[in-house]
Parts: sequence; C-alpha cells; structure tokens
Amino acid sequence: MEREYFHVPVLADEILDLLQPSSNDNFVDGTIGGGGHAEKLLEATGPHGQLLGFDLDPRAVRSAQHRLAKFGTRATVIQGSYAELSAAIRRYPQMQPIQGILVDLGLSSDQLEVSGRGFSFRDQGAADMRFDPGTGVSASRLLASASESELEQVFKKFGEVRAAARLARAIVAHRSRGEWSVPELVAEVMSLGASRSARIHPATKVFQALRIAVNKELDNLISFLPQAVAACSAGGRIAVISYHSLEDRIVKEYFKRESIDCVCPPETPVCRCGHRATVRIVTRRPVVPSSQELSSNWRGRSAKLRVA
Repeated sequence: MEREYFHVPVLADEILDLLQPSSNDNFVDGTIGGGGHAEKLLEATGPHGQLLGFDLDPRAVRSAQHRLAKFGTRATVIQGSYAELSAAIRRYPQMQPIQGILVDLGLSSDQLEVSGRGFSFRDQGAADMRFDPGTGVSASRLLASASESELEQVFKKFGEVRAAARLARAIVAHRSRGEWSVPELVAEVMSLGASRSARIHPATKVFQALRIAVNKELDNLISFLPQAVAACSAGGRIAVISYHSLEDRIVKEYFKRESIDCVCPPETPVCRCGHRATVRIVTRRPVVPSSQELSSNWRGRSAKLRVA
C-alpha cells in the first residue's frame, strides 16, 4: 500500500491574503503537491469556483486528487508541467476567467523524506532527482554520461558551487562506478575537503544544481511567467514562492520589467521598444514566513513570495 503523501504548505495565510480569492473565482495551482494551498483556495471560492492543478510528481497528483475529491468537479488535477499552462487552459474552458495563479517552486517534505528518489543527500538510494520518474534523464545518468565541461557548467550555473571544476573532474575520473547513488555522490563532494561548519551541508548546492538541470526548472519558470500574465484576467494576481536566488531573481526581474512601459536603454532619447506594462507589482519586497510558522515548519525558512 502506498504511503500517504506528506507536505505542509508554506505561507498559506499570506497566499490567501495576497491572492484575495472570493466566491466563484477560478484559480490555477501550478505545483499542487499534496493540495494544501489548493484546498484553501477552493474553500474560499465556493460554491462554483474552479481550480486547475498541475504536478509532475505522480504521487502528488494522486494525493491531491484524493484530498480535493470532496470538491467534486470544481477541482481538476493533471500530471504535467506548469510550463504547459496555455495549452492546458485551452483544454479546460470552464476555467475562464482566471482570477489567480500560484506556483510553489519548493520540494515537498514527501519528496525529501519519502520518495526515495535522491532529492535529499540523506537518501540511501539512486541519485534520480526527477519530479516525474517516468520521463527524462536522471541525475545519476547525467553524472555518468555528461562531459567534464558540461558538469562544471551545471554545478556553476545552477548551484554556484565554488569547487565546480574540481568536482566535475573527480566525477568523470570515477566513471567506472556506472550510475551514481546518493551516498557515493555525497562522499565525492566531501572528499574535496568541503567543510561541515558551513550553514548548509556541502552537498546542498550540488544536489540543487543537478535537480534544476534534470527537471529544467529555470527554463520552465522563464516559459511560465509570460503564459501566466496572458492567462490571468484583468485585476487577477500571480503568486510565486521561490527558495533560492536563481529562481527569485528570475521572478523579480520579470515582474519589474513587465511593470514599466519602456525598457529601452537609458541612453535612448526616444522610446523605440514599444513595450507596455502588463502587471502591477503587489509585493515590493518578498514576503517570508513568520517566526511562528517556522517554529512548526522549518523547511519553509528560505521561502520568498512575490505577487503581481
């Protein structure tokens, strides 16, 4: 029997306050996880408000469908990427108009502690790291097949790993291992002399880099944002919860660019770009979890919420 999906939604009260759901509003949850945020949105948008939920993780999809079954046809949960938002909305015309869209870009507690897919450096299994284990190339396979320069770029670009070149060189030198397990990867990172006195475990950024590369996370986020703006009705709101600077920078810069009329270089005397603002920024600074929330859900400590 499959174990119950476990995840505590972060910034749940703040999401409701900033997305402002009301009776019969329609929402999209691009990363539905266990359905925690979605459940609160559906409760606030009765009796007829619709919610369309996405997730790549099949365990999350099954869990959310079970949790939201009490809302009947008001909740539609599909396995897929939020980067396919535009196409999905065309398949579900009942979702129009859309008053709000949410994506929570973090890993769930279930993925870290239960899934056995190598998301955590405490895992003892294979270094898979795919949100959807049925598609794409696993982190283990990437480690076993990518060139030294490709691995260096992954560690440098997606994890800002200081020892990116040395780590890539060491991994290629140990290709005889075949596909890598989590303990083997952690041991390789530690063998480079990484200190455990740092605020985070030395393997954290390495795992982040591999996970981002395997799941094309930054590409998906960049593709999603303009789709979300196009999908939302006038006055609707888009909320993004990010967990590291790479994601947060993309969201911050996109919202900033889309909130102004002209994006020509400062030295251009007359506007030539023809750009016009499409959003208004709601959160001038990112909203972070309160100390009270963190006392019961420490995994949300790096969460940053931006709304436009």
